[in-house]
Amino acid sequence: MAAATDTFEIEKNDAEDLTNPQEDLLKKVPPWSEQVTARGLFASLVIGVLYSIIVMKLVLSTGLVPALNVSAALLAFVLVRTWTRVLNKIGFTSHPFTRQENTIVQTCAVACYSIAQGGGFGSYLLGLNKRTYEMAGEHTDGNNPWSYKDPGVGWMTGFLFVTCFVGLLVLVPLRKVMIIDYKLTFPNGTATAILINGFHTSKGDEMAKKQVRGFTKIFSYSFLWGFFKWFYSRGEKCGFSQFPTFGLQAWRQTFFFDFNMTYVGAGMICPHLVNLSLIFGSVISWGIMWPLIHGMKGKWYPDNLPESSMKSLQGYKVFIPIAILLGDGLYNFLKIFFIVLKSVHLRASGRAIKSEDRQNVDDLHRNETFMKDGVPLWIAFSGYALFSLISVIAIPRMFPQMRWYYVVIAYIFAPVLAFCNAYGAGLTDINLAYNYGKIALFILAAWAGKDSGVVAGLVGCGLVKSIVSISADLMHDLKTGYLTLSSPRAMVISQAVGTAMGCVIAPLTFFLFYKAFDVGNPDGEFKAPFAIIYRNMVILGVEGFSALPAHCLQLCCGFFFFSIAANLVKDLSPPKYGKWVPLPMAVAVPFLVGAYFAVDMFVGTVIVFAWQKLNSKRASVMVPAVASGLICGEGLWTLPSSILALAKVKPPICMSFLSR
Repeated sequence: MAAATDTFEIEKNDAEDLTNPQEDLLKKVPPWSEQVTARGLFASLVIGVLYSIIVMKLVLSTGLVPALNVSAALLAFVLVRTWTRVLNKIGFTSHPFTRQENTIVQTCAVACYSIAQGGGFGSYLLGLNKRTYEMAGEHTDGNNPWSYKDPGVGWMTGFLFVTCFVGLLVLVPLRKVMIIDYKLTFPNGTATAILINGFHTSKGDEMAKKQVRGFTKIFSYSFLWGFFKWFYSRGEKCGFSQFPTFGLQAWRQTFFFDFNMTYVGAGMICPHLVNLSLIFGSVISWGIMWPLIHGMKGKWYPDNLPESSMKSLQGYKVFIPIAILLGDGLYNFLKIFFIVLKSVHLRASGRAIKSEDRQNVDDLHRNETFMKDGVPLWIAFSGYALFSLISVIAIPRMFPQMRWYYVVIAYIFAPVLAFCNAYGAGLTDINLAYNYGKIALFILAAWAGKDSGVVAGLVGCGLVKSIVSISADLMHDLKTGYLTLSSPRAMVISQAVGTAMGCVIAPLTFFLFYKAFDVGNPDGEFKAPFAIIYRNMVILGVEGFSALPAHCLQLCCGFFFFSIAANLVKDLSPPKYGKWVPLPMAVAVPFLVGAYFAVDMFVGTVIVFAWQKLNSKRASVMVPAVASGLICGEGLWTLPSSILALAKVKPPICMSFLSR
């Protein structure tokens, strides 16, 4: 789940100053070939590997990933600026580090780690493995013994290569329409551009120095804290990660602070409403509902069933968040659909807002730069056709249940879906790629039937989601490039290089976790909650409501309509009231995962809130740096801890707590 971009708060005047259009005009823009550099690609690789590890940890533990674009731009600036200064001190001259190169590094790095986030390693791809198949209920209708495929580096890498590159080309011909003609804001891309432009001014350079010092200090503390915690974590339910902060009874209901700096940093980046919604969902589920439903054991479900059975308490934990997610997805899909229709109608009828039609010299200069170096249309069209043909041939060979004509139909409708999603993301900053993927999931599951529906639904979901998501991400990056006067050709090339990196790095990172830790264990650290959610969604599409345990349908309907009602109240009520309405998607995550990570993220939001009250100006500058340091420090410790686990080196101490 991507967090909103309002964490990096900049006053309007400051934002205009950081963008600094006059300085853009005075400086010569380097050609596209000088914007893509060897040092930039190396820095992108380093950031991509680091953030792939961090994102994979988040994906496999909670499935909740904040927006890290601003953090990646900051780290890109730190690495390349440090590199150039070191070379200068030892007597070597290097090319100046420009905002265009900074943009290219950020774009390439984000494209790389986005594969770890959106490649399905914690959802539709992991939902294919044998363990998830067994957790969903063996030999039930639709969940057949031949409907699983265990993870493998080879087929996962191949699947990513044949699906991810199509999304890079599908909307390239429409870049002028979306960025220049429609002037879509793409808030995430705009915020990143403001940050990058700010770094490369005299005022921004001083701000960057403060951020770099803060990031480095907090990164070191966070890494050492992860190292320190490791010594006390021998065995299950040991160490600081199981500290009963609020007592043992609350600990049994997953209410405790587990001292995870990664989630504290994520809480600092996410808006306050996201963190409050997580706490609300934790209280509703683990504080009220699950204890009550557990008390109905023997009445609502047999008392001889294991807790992991879909016909016992686990079924309620899985299907109720599915209902919340579907309600939220349906509402936002319809909302964005009507927003897009209204916007297109206004433009077609000539009644669109004309306040921005009067272009100044700076706008004309940006337009000229943006249109100078493009990707020829014949390359975009022929590339889309070529990659589509490869997918039509390769995917049915990987998954025989996925018929070739399913793939053809997906690629016929993908450009329309990608346009709708990118247009909506440009207006609202809401990426609905997973919702388009869920639509494909249910359609293909029902179409393929009980024999092939589970695999076809999960693979089709990944196929559509990859195209729709990557095309929207590219438009966000092109908006950043437009505002930083970066070449679109260099942007597309860096996106392609980053995607290629991610298609190799993400499966390797996944297997680092898969081999070192107990991924998919509902009682472990890496629960991978969305894997079981996605598999049960596709089973629901095959079997219908017969897959639900007793009385679960009524509860699911209630939470489905709660999700729609919460969105309606939020959008229709005055802002001073609507800002307190919980976000359904954030409410749903703790239902299956637990409350502990919500407590961590709430600590992050308390830190930001207090900091803003004490010194709002310093907080607006330092919060992204401090949060990035917390996330990267303990996140990077995951790499050596994984290597130690693979080497069978265990911590020396188990710190645990017992009732008196």
